[in-house]
Amino acid sequence: MSKEISIKETALLAAEAADDKKAEDIEILNLEGLTVIADYFVICSANSDKQVRAIYRAVDEKLSELNIEYKKVAGLDDARWVLMDYADVVVHIFQKREREYYDLDRLWADAEKILRKEGRQT
Repeated sequence: MSKEISIKETALLAAEAADDKKAEDIEILNLEGLTVIADYFVICSANSDKQVRAIYRAVDEKLSELNIEYKKVAGLDDARWVLMDYADVVVHIFQKREREYYDLDRLWADAEKILRKEGRQT
């Protein structure tokens, strides 16, 4: 028996899965009222294409356990920027250079930040 979870909880679970794979600079942006694209963006950074794919798999597995399946995924071939579209939640997994270049954080600066977890210290 599966429990219904909110859109916000879906975004939080995606961020948690990314964190489990050591994603850096994890943010959840609340886009409600700002765009019809999605209600939440989950944005995170990775150090390599291998880590991007590991984060992708972790998010997919965690949400699939709750019968939440993405509608579309893009960018897996190069794994420089993977976008997972869950309709109301869009997960962006960037390699650092691509995140700096596209700068979604600045583009959506008006969005409320639900979560901001800074990079890891090594």
